[in-house]
Amino acid sequence: MPLPHLVPNRRPMEKLLAGLRSLLVGLVLIPGIFLANLLQMLSLVVRPFSLRLFRRINRHIAAGWWGASVLLGRWLHGVKVHVSGDPLNSHENAVIMVNHQSMADIPVLLDMSYGTGRLGDLKWYVKDVLKYVPGIGWGMLFLDCLFIRRNWTQDQALIEKVFGSIVKGKVPVWIVSFLEGTRMTPVKLEKSQAYARGTAQSEPQHVLIPRTKGFVATVQGLSKHIQAVYDVTIGYVDGVPSLWQWFLGRATEVHVHISRSPIDTLPVDSEGLAEWVSRQYRQKDERLGRFYETGEFLEVPTE
Repeated sequence: MPLPHLVPNRRPMEKLLAGLRSLLVGLVLIPGIFLANLLQMLSLVVRPFSLRLFRRINRHIAAGWWGASVLLGRWLHGVKVHVSGDPLNSHENAVIMVNHQSMADIPVLLDMSYGTGRLGDLKWYVKDVLKYVPGIGWGMLFLDCLFIRRNWTQDQALIEKVFGSIVKGKVPVWIVSFLEGTRMTPVKLEKSQAYARGTAQSEPQHVLIPRTKGFVATVQGLSKHIQAVYDVTIGYVDGVPSLWQWFLGRATEVHVHISRSPIDTLPVDSEGLAEWVSRQYRQKDERLGRFYETGEFLEVPTE
């Protein structure tokens, strides 16, 4: 079963201190994101003359703000993200597929990527409506992120267009994809298990059955541009925090496991890729189960 939500249990003084630390974080990051938006808009001046320079500027702007959020979390709240498994290779382009339990998954991934030199190369699959939101949403418009409507007929053409631009421009990328399509909840897990029973699949216990179309399109569209797929599994301690609880420093210890697969070891055809990613998620489900039992990520047998 999915890990329950993190339950607040701090004493009043601890809550007050956490609130003061979070206020300091907010005083830095909130004005910072709007300053970043301003700099991004100013970068439009160079876009007609050099798309490469435009992208480089926005890469550094993103890395600066995301890096600041990571460091503030570490310095003020003592956040520790324990990474196990295969190392991240800073010299390769990759697809990062992640289990999705909370919006707090995003700062965890930022912390995981910090120090690799690739923080500014993160690209995200995000809901289309987010591009209208000042701050984070506007910022992503400048970063070749993929704003999707979860309607494959509408999304396919956009995805192909963005990938074509990335390949043509030789853009450095780490593309993050939450293949479950939504955050894990007990109700959603029950629906996923019912679907598994109806299709003669094994029932997941800690993840949802992945949606494979977007992953297949990503790997096939970028097969000559990426070198690996990173299967990232996030395991929280004590409970799954909300983004607000993360901001308040309620979750200071997280475990992340990385399993790297070279792109040339993956199937080429759509059906084979879909089965491969489904197999990875079955292993991810087992890996999470063992983590909840032992408190650490252990290797699981491959199918």
